[in-house]
Amino acid sequence: MKRRDFITTTGAALTGSMLINPVHAATAAPPKTRVALVGTGIRGNDFWGRRILREYGDLIEFVGLCDINPGRVEYARSFIGTNCPTFTSFDEMMAKTKPDLLIVTTVDSTHDEFIIKGLKAGSNVLTEKPMTTDEIKCQAILDAEKATGKKVIVGFNYRYATQITKIKELLAANRVGPINSVDFHWYLNTYHGADYFRRWHGYRSKGGTLLVHKATHHFDLLNWWLDSDPVEVFAYGSLEHYGKNNPFRGPNCRSCGHKDKCQFYWDITKNKGLMDLYVANEKYDGYIRDNCLWRESIDIFDKMAVQIKYANNVQVSYSLTTYSPYEGFMIGFNGKTGRIDSWEGIPWRQAEMENQAERHANEMNQQGGETGRYDEIMVSDNFGKYELVKVPQIRGGHGGGDSRLQDMIFRTPNAPDPYKHAAGTRDGAMSLLIGVAARKSIDEKRPVKITELTDIEPHCTRGA
Repeated sequence: MKRRDFITTTGAALTGSMLINPVHAATAAPPKTRVALVGTGIRGNDFWGRRILREYGDLIEFVGLCDINPGRVEYARSFIGTNCPTFTSFDEMMAKTKPDLLIVTTVDSTHDEFIIKGLKAGSNVLTEKPMTTDEIKCQAILDAEKATGKKVIVGFNYRYATQITKIKELLAANRVGPINSVDFHWYLNTYHGADYFRRWHGYRSKGGTLLVHKATHHFDLLNWWLDSDPVEVFAYGSLEHYGKNNPFRGPNCRSCGHKDKCQFYWDITKNKGLMDLYVANEKYDGYIRDNCLWRESIDIFDKMAVQIKYANNVQVSYSLTTYSPYEGFMIGFNGKTGRIDSWEGIPWRQAEMENQAERHANEMNQQGGETGRYDEIMVSDNFGKYELVKVPQIRGGHGGGDSRLQDMIFRTPNAPDPYKHAAGTRDGAMSLLIGVAARKSIDEKRPVKITELTDIEPHCTRGA
């Protein structure tokens, strides 16, 4: 189920071709991986499009781009910098281009459709998180991967971040003994958090709620850090800030009559890239990028609290807030012999307050680098000393995780992976199933067992 498995399979095929014509193989460069992309929104165009062509163009070539919106897909071709054909029919693209690797960056609720079709067409698949949005679609992906023999990678970039990896190292070294419980709280600020409610993410039919779309990142980290599988989930959640919880609303920010008094007014016209990608192409599918975050049709939660019990008996208390004055997280691991604390983006722990509106933009682009400052991890021993572990701070690209993820996929697939950063379908399933179970728990007001959802049997130790 891992990235390395399908790279190894591809490598074996290349080795076979070299044996057929060893003279040619000794002098010719290996063929490039043929890549097709479905879903040409900003994530697909930039991170899985232009960036991988720029960084790994000696190893990959785009053979097709697909989107239901003909304007967006043509814009994508120019933005990415490729001359490959574009399609509005996915089936036509797969039949004509026959890619080695399909990258899926569509609306979350359609991931399963394209993953399964891609596998059945003979391609390996790389999908953005979350792998999908409910347990039925999840099971269908697992079944398709098993039936086809092809592999799925899930793009969990946060695992690769320097601070996140250092926490994993400390836990793997048993620095504070066996972990008994975890306190994990994530804060989205009034710029980034609000933006989810402007977009398609505001509908559970599209993104499965932020317990799936956003929190799958965090649940995957927990599964990876704790090296165990979740077994039971109980949650609370509600919509109390965005959506209908405002006395006024408008059709979208551009044409709203309440610009002067709405603190969440966002002027998309100041961003040429978003105007060219989205606004110029609204006429094709009606998708509004600067939608009103007060529209009454929003049906996801904006505050969430989740209790998770793991197979190794660790208990986790998790929360997600979507309208915080700052963006970041706080986490504490309670061990038998001590505690590990870490944090990011907490203003009183920083030398100066960051511009919160720019913080998310810097995080999502690839311009960041070492800042000269440090991320902090505090290790506290019971009845003993405190040790402050300083990790060189990297901002941009999810703490350096984006570059490391892509390097491991495209550049150095056979590099050592001692902490098992690579993520396959089982990892994708276990992270999204926590979100699905939490959503079901809120709806049905009861604890939900992971075994109710798919045929995956939770393990006390991952991979056991």
